Amino acid sequence: MSDSGEAPDIEVIRRMAEETRAAFPEPFAALAAEVRLVVEDWPADALLDDMDIDDGYDLSGLYEGVALPERSVDWPAPPSTVTLFRRPILDEWAARGDVTLQALVAHVTVHEFAHHFGWSDAEIASIDEWWT
Repeated sequence: MSDSGEAPDIEVIRRMAEETRAAFPEPFAALAAEVRLVVEDWPADALLDDMDIDDGYDLSGLYEGVALPERSVDWPAPPSTVTLFRRPILDEWAARGDVTLQALVAHVTVHEFAHHFGWSDAEIASIDEWWT
């Protein structure tokens, strides 16, 4: 919560995510630079339907694009996007009570960028106990 008692807004979450990206080591930093990073308040109903997700609070982030290992010089990929969803992140933060908001935003950001680098959810979980 902010000093005013209000939940952090989209801009605060975006700054936290950008700080996380800025801290990526090479070669990941250069590879992540091309990705558009956005924060939305809530996932769209159509997106939830497409992903067969019943509860929007179950989606804190999303990678959309062609992962780097799947790209070809013959088929240039459109720009990729990492989207973080503010309300689900804040809800998880409040429910957990054992992590800072910065740490949670960083984990969601790293998770979504890992998809850009070609990692599956299972591969991410195998090295990051946070997701198990």
